[in-house]
Amino acid sequence: MRIFKEGTGMGASGWDYVTRYDGDVEAALAALQARVFREEYGDHDRYRCLDDLYADEEFMGTQGTHTILDVDRVVTAEDRRMRSGAADYGTLRPLAAHRVVHHFGTDRPSVEQYEGLAAAAHEAAGPEGHEQSLFGECRLGWGGYYVVLHTGGRPTHLGIFGCSGD
Repeated sequence: MRIFKEGTGMGASGWDYVTRYDGDVEAALAALQARVFREEYGDHDRYRCLDDLYADEEFMGTQGTHTILDVDRVVTAEDRRMRSGAADYGTLRPLAAHRVVHHFGTDRPSVEQYEGLAAAAHEAAGPEGHEQSLFGECRLGWGGYYVVLHTGGRPTHLGIFGCSGD
């Protein structure tokens, strides 16, 4: 996991991950969230499990985790809620196919290509440089995008990136 200061607002943090994918985005998200919860809150007295964290509505509603744990549902490409707005908070959505081709030059990007673009986005100087990067696709806080990544022509991973905060 890489966390980076987002150029969109005072308290915003960007995040990105690469995780295994077996054809089920919801399952990949759940596995990633379980891993991140263990890494971030494994020794935490207050939150013994992910459900305990989510039950803390005051914390989740005001601060959040500034990680993938702030996402609570996957939105499909066909879902009309794909517009920016309150209904989009907490969502993970596919990056539009034409934007995948724009950034990667192919509709079947590899893990290595994603990691290269992610590294370049982290190094982008200031909001203007970040705006042109892959991570500049994420325009609202508290949500993110995923890209299906390929190994040997087969979908094997998801590149997930987003932003928490305002």
